[in-house]
Amino acid sequence: MDSRYEAFCMASPVFYDALRSAANAGVSFSTAGRTLPAGWRREEQDDWLVFLPENLDLPMQGWKIHVSACLDNAERVLDKVWDYCVPRGLEFKFLRSGPALWLRSSKYAPRGYSGKLVTIYPPDEDACERVLTELGELLHGEPGPYILSDLRWGDGPLYVRYGGFASRYCVADGGQVVLAIADDKGDLVPDRRDPVFYVPPWITVPGFLGPHLAARNAVTVADLPYAIESVLHFSNGGGVYLGRDTRTGRQVVLKEGRPHAGLDSTGADAVGRINREHDVLRQLAGVPGVPEVYDVFDVGDHRFMAMQHVAGRPLHRALVRRYPLIDVGAVPDDFAAYAEWAVKVHGQIETTLRGIHERGVVYGDLHLFNIMIDDDDTVTLLDFEVTSLVSDNARPGLGNQGFAAPSGTTGADVDRYALACLRLALFLPMTPLLWLSRDKAHHFAEIIAEHFPLPDGFLAEAVKVIAPPSPSPRALPSMALDDEWPDLRDRMVRGILAAASPERDDRLFPGDIEQFRLNGLGLAYGAAGVLHALAVTGAPRQPELEQWLLDRVKKPPHGTMLGLYDGLHGVAFTLDHLGHRQQALDLLDMCLSDDWQSLGLDLMGGLAGIGLNLAHFAENTGDAVLRELALRAAQLVGERLGDVESVPTTSGLANPYAGLFRGSSGPALLLMRAYDLTGDRDYLDRAAVALRQDLRRCVTRDNGAMEVDEGWRTMPYLAAGSIGIGIALDQYLDRRSDDEFATAAEAVHQAAQARMYIQSGVFAGRAGIVLYLAGRSADPRTDPTVAAQVRGLGWHAMPYADGLAFPGDQLLRLSMDVATGTAGVLLAVGAARSGAAIHLPLIPPAKAARSQVPVSGRHGLVSPIL
Repeated sequence: MDSRYEAFCMASPVFYDALRSAANAGVSFSTAGRTLPAGWRREEQDDWLVFLPENLDLPMQGWKIHVSACLDNAERVLDKVWDYCVPRGLEFKFLRSGPALWLRSSKYAPRGYSGKLVTIYPPDEDACERVLTELGELLHGEPGPYILSDLRWGDGPLYVRYGGFASRYCVADGGQVVLAIADDKGDLVPDRRDPVFYVPPWITVPGFLGPHLAARNAVTVADLPYAIESVLHFSNGGGVYLGRDTRTGRQVVLKEGRPHAGLDSTGADAVGRINREHDVLRQLAGVPGVPEVYDVFDVGDHRFMAMQHVAGRPLHRALVRRYPLIDVGAVPDDFAAYAEWAVKVHGQIETTLRGIHERGVVYGDLHLFNIMIDDDDTVTLLDFEVTSLVSDNARPGLGNQGFAAPSGTTGADVDRYALACLRLALFLPMTPLLWLSRDKAHHFAEIIAEHFPLPDGFLAEAVKVIAPPSPSPRALPSMALDDEWPDLRDRMVRGILAAASPERDDRLFPGDIEQFRLNGLGLAYGAAGVLHALAVTGAPRQPELEQWLLDRVKKPPHGTMLGLYDGLHGVAFTLDHLGHRQQALDLLDMCLSDDWQSLGLDLMGGLAGIGLNLAHFAENTGDAVLRELALRAAQLVGERLGDVESVPTTSGLANPYAGLFRGSSGPALLLMRAYDLTGDRDYLDRAAVALRQDLRRCVTRDNGAMEVDEGWRTMPYLAAGSIGIGIALDQYLDRRSDDEFATAAEAVHQAAQARMYIQSGVFAGRAGIVLYLAGRSADPRTDPTVAAQVRGLGWHAMPYADGLAFPGDQLLRLSMDVATGTAGVLLAVGAARSGAAIHLPLIPPAKAARSQVPVSGRHGLVSPIL
């Protein structure tokens, strides 16, 4: 799971939302309501409230001070900071509410900014030293979590690091637009916010920080009887390390707990949970499937526990290695063998939980990631930090949504509910959707029974626990995609329109968490994409919703991106499509007045997308200037592209991404478009280089499917996987024959044949597969391969407001956007069922690809499942 999503699940049980949204803005610290003196103003900035004196001339970057606090002393700390900063004319900001502070201190909060309650901006180093000294005395003794990105001042709640004061941006090596600072040459470079204190190489640490840096470096683990060999996992609560007992040579696991950090819903911190886990493991000693605990000790103020190292792999990975639904060549014997294995595994886990309950303990955290299975298929449970006593009749303070019991379930029933979810998850690992609709359990049971031979009652027992019979039985809504077009379209449109919120300023339709970073406007994650999808699929026009978009782009919010899919170029494209030509051209002029030529090369937000949009407007308006600007974008892409070997052989993590939206295939599309405009074969040659850059980061699996290699997994999907590369390959083969590309295109086609994709979205799920296959088919309405994938989208379909909706990335909440949610599914199903030429904006299918015959064979996928 991507831990960033947890914070956006707190504000709504149905959609990803921000705590700062209109529905949640009323909760704030009382300090926020204090009256500012004349000459001061207050501004809102995401989760922050900023307080700044007028006419203050601050540098763009420098040493800035952070203040940490706990939930119970935050108000007191804020009042002291206010009383210190306001009379002295110091600009500062603080988190607006207790819930926002809790999210930044919770277990899965990003470690780079965790613990920060206040930021103070001293105008120079002398002021920085003065603030640290004076405010440090005022706040002495106030507890707070350690801010990992900073240097601690003494033993109090003040921290300091060098970084940006103003919001400036640059393109990082991986292609992402990130916050920036200027180096000693004046060039913008990423403002690193890693969970470790970092000083840019051109900056000298001031002398007054020297003793504190020395104190930080003096804390080591050198004197412990354990040697740390590697890191297994990090969370905001601390690390999990593989180590060795130097006295016995025995391999151990060391679990770390940071004080005041890693909070759960009860407010317990990681130290408290380490203590609880140690005590419970001693109480459960000897229960089969429970690891042994050896020791508990402190390093500084961090608590550590030494425990048994359990061999094997997490159950979710063991599942992937065997799972027949991701192998289209699997035969009935494969499904029977898997079912037999999974039932035996479930039985072992059930026996272990029974033993735990007999000792008077509730485990409380059963899910696929907390179960280890060795080569002999013996299971062991991990992570006993949220356990409770059966007699307490309590609920755990942390949990996995796909296994978390509904409100009101307590005690041992929490484990029984999770066991029921596990019965389904072993065969269809999409149980996070049960949180959104328990009735989905009935649908899951039908899907599983269609594919796996299971003992009588095995699935029914799970469904009975998850969705017990109602005293007043009701008809379950259909979640299949069997309706004819346009009835199926209308069901999705009803869901999308019911979720619209034109009364809000920050977003029109609920979608992925990226909408809050990108201001909810663009094609991928914002209003423009949804309105475009509604229009091209034939839904009725929505003047009120179109006006919302028109109003917002008259003066776009600060930080709005320029790109085709992440920003204002995409909005201009949509407005023009909807008939608002002049407003679209005005917005295009606004975009061109910015420094667009310094952006990255990608399709998502860089030159590739901008160039395609300029070419589109040039064609529609006959404007020669726009045509020349489109070619200028293509020229820049061709010049900056590099050669084939200039990209690494793996995608993502520390490397630039491959693929259509972040990689080189998007630039290839622009270069091909420039070739169409000019006939200059040099553009086509550079497009071939771009495609070979992406193919360099692909591997062909044993089953013949080509996927993007991310080092630890391979990916088939449209945005950052091989399917998007396949779209660009087909476009190239429309223009020039190439045996290597033709072979690669068919290997990519193999990657679009799996029966199981864990998500439904266009960018990283089944809807993108449908769009790709529909674009390659001579008649997608009669193509059985396309039809099978459309039916598979029904596995994700959820009832919403007398219609259908689809979950976003991570399956934790519903989404209505194009990249991850219902509008993207609407586009994909429209491409497959409507008979119209429907596709993603400015990414039409290749002409020649539509006449190709799908390749059959054994080509299952392994990586996309989890």
